[in-house]
Amino acid sequence: MARTRNAALAAVLAESGWTQTQAATAFVRVATECGARDLTGVSRSHISMWVLGTRPSGQAPHILCETLSRRLGRRLTLADIGLTGPTGQPDGGPDWSVDPLSLLADLGSDDLDMQRRKMLAATAYSVAGLALPAAAWWEAAPAVAKGRRPTSSHQVTAEDVDELRDLTNYFSARDQQHGGGRGRRTLVRYLREEGVPLLRSRFATEDMRRETYSAVAEMTYLAGWMAFDASEHRTAQRYLTLAARVAAEAGDGPLSGHILRALAHQAVDLGHPQRALDLASASMSSDRYGQAGPRERALISIVHARALAAAGDRRGTLGAINRAERDLSHADSAEAPNRVGFFQEASLAHETACALRDLGQPRDAEAHFQRSVATRWRQLYARTHSVTLGYLGAVQVKQGHLDEACSTWNQALDAMSGIHSGRARDVIVRMQSDLSPVRQRGGRPVADLDRRAREILRAIG
Repeated sequence: MARTRNAALAAVLAESGWTQTQAATAFVRVATECGARDLTGVSRSHISMWVLGTRPSGQAPHILCETLSRRLGRRLTLADIGLTGPTGQPDGGPDWSVDPLSLLADLGSDDLDMQRRKMLAATAYSVAGLALPAAAWWEAAPAVAKGRRPTSSHQVTAEDVDELRDLTNYFSARDQQHGGGRGRRTLVRYLREEGVPLLRSRFATEDMRRETYSAVAEMTYLAGWMAFDASEHRTAQRYLTLAARVAAEAGDGPLSGHILRALAHQAVDLGHPQRALDLASASMSSDRYGQAGPRERALISIVHARALAAAGDRRGTLGAINRAERDLSHADSAEAPNRVGFFQEASLAHETACALRDLGQPRDAEAHFQRSVATRWRQLYARTHSVTLGYLGAVQVKQGHLDEACSTWNQALDAMSGIHSGRARDVIVRMQSDLSPVRQRGGRPVADLDRRAREILRAIG
């Protein structure tokens, strides 16, 4: 069969100003940085064949895309160079072979530029982007990172890592209090300008390399979680996926499980139960859940329960809830990493209630939401407190308890003062939807609540 010339690739090469020999040289350099040693023999003749219509195999399309992206200073997709993936998706699904440092720096640039940030926010959440690589990829990731050549003479110190962790802890606390809609650009700027360059620096020991990679992965995770809370779901997905890659290169199983748990949580909320269950199940592996401390295991377990509930597995859900309760009962505040310090009785009750609600048990869900409200430190966790109250009102009105629901929703609106959160906004939108069938008979209380909801929606933005 005659080959069809790849006009898209030819056009991008022409735009780059490279000869095919220069493109091959740059390709080999990027392949070496990415640990794709089987591609370091690519020459001008390979580039020529690809332009003439031979499709490169394995990691080569992604390495080529990365090489040309760096040259042009913008992020290209496989579709841009005429090499759609085997799934038929424009990007061929997730790309786990390309150097995450380059992708992270580029995404950071997107997130700091307001126009590009708006474009990212409008980009659809990708179900294809939830597919995970095989176990062999995870096993090889630390060696790939260890073989990455430093491009800086700076030698990373413990103080560098402590500074990363301190800033992550600071912005995590702000997120819990005010929501993910504030402060993320500052965090991302620091991540891009200070965090990512550390990964290209020198390390005195392998332990220091792993600590640095873990610290950057956790900061990347937080940027993704803040985007998720702001309802910028495609941006969140991209940050969380990149965080998982860097955590894998750190060889940090518990952090990898924590991040996969966040991706599963997002998938549940967006209505992709099977993908959520795949991610949550992956977070439960022996090198992730199995190596985590009790508090982190409890968090991973309860999100597994939520994924099981979304998939309609009642027995599995109840078993996972029980496991999470046992894990949290063994937790010691001294052993938990800061990223799970928030996960206490109130958080477990909230997630348990969500799982029971999704199983169609509103009465049981109401009891657990009430427990969450009663046990939460409201000043420290104002954003989640407002969301819990919103969910509680929703299960109350579902049971026909309109007066109780209106009272709870008024408390939720009170708690939303100063909150900038997409999830809080979603609670209000859902509240208005739930009020629609009862507006005529609800009288003055419902009218006043509806007015307040509209005012706070305008304030949240």
